[in-house]
Amino acid sequence: MIFLYTDFGWSGPYVGQMQAVLAARAPLGTPIIDLMHDAPAFDPLAAGRLLAAILPATLAALPPTTVPAVFLAIVDPGVGTARRPLAVRLSGGQGRPQGCPVWLVGPDNGLFQPLIADTTATGGLAEAWEVTWRPEALSVSFHGRDLFAPVAALAAAGQELGDWARPLALADLVGAAPLYGTGDGGAADNGRILYIDSYGNGWTGLRPAGVLDGGVAPDARLWVGGPGGGRAVEPARTFGAVPPGTAFWYVNSSGLVEIAVNQGRADAALGFTLGSPIGVRAPYIKL
Repeated sequence: MIFLYTDFGWSGPYVGQMQAVLAARAPLGTPIIDLMHDAPAFDPLAAGRLLAAILPATLAALPPTTVPAVFLAIVDPGVGTARRPLAVRLSGGQGRPQGCPVWLVGPDNGLFQPLIADTTATGGLAEAWEVTWRPEALSVSFHGRDLFAPVAALAAAGQELGDWARPLALADLVGAAPLYGTGDGGAADNGRILYIDSYGNGWTGLRPAGVLDGGVAPDARLWVGGPGGGRAVEPARTFGAVPPGTAFWYVNSSGLVEIAVNQGRADAALGFTLGSPIGVRAPYIKL
């Protein structure tokens, strides 16, 4: 099973051409799933945090299987430069609940660091390879089709990368220094709007307290940056728990803190955009 996660959008030939390569190279009948094609554009850190939430939520919803799960993830503003092509195998932890490893294929630009951090923090194993194989024809601007898709197809077949790649130490990956040193692995950057869905809800990079690096208490107020200095937002369990038109925050189906409005658009009501800051405040006593 191959999952596509990109910032390509749906216009143009890009998604279709990648799917064509996968269909031709992957084992016959391999499902190819369009997981998301509006990932945060040109922002590997935000896209990686989002992927680290969506991937385990997606796999947890599937029945047990021995079929490899390959995530072909392309948010690659450095395409055509010296940035390395990467393959990562995750086993256990935040990898595959059923025990089958998960493959990540894409650029070495920090995109996979949140998933690597979550996996190792929960007792799993992460292994990395630099992809050294090159096709005869390689576009300087579309490695998703020409380079990463064939590698993803190979992984989907359950094969080892062999002479297509060479092992890399996790500490040598782009963005790894904070994770394996004294930093926070970019966690301090999670307090912002990473994604706005079609309903106008704002997905943040924050997690609830008790979940990995989460620190948002169930009764915390959130400050949402916007026009006029922003607004405070109270928690609620779900949409129907507040009156229509009311802004609130809750933990969404992927385990991230989300800013929403019941039967309305939170982005319009609160004035936030991609990158708007989100602050966490202690609850206050209502008199």
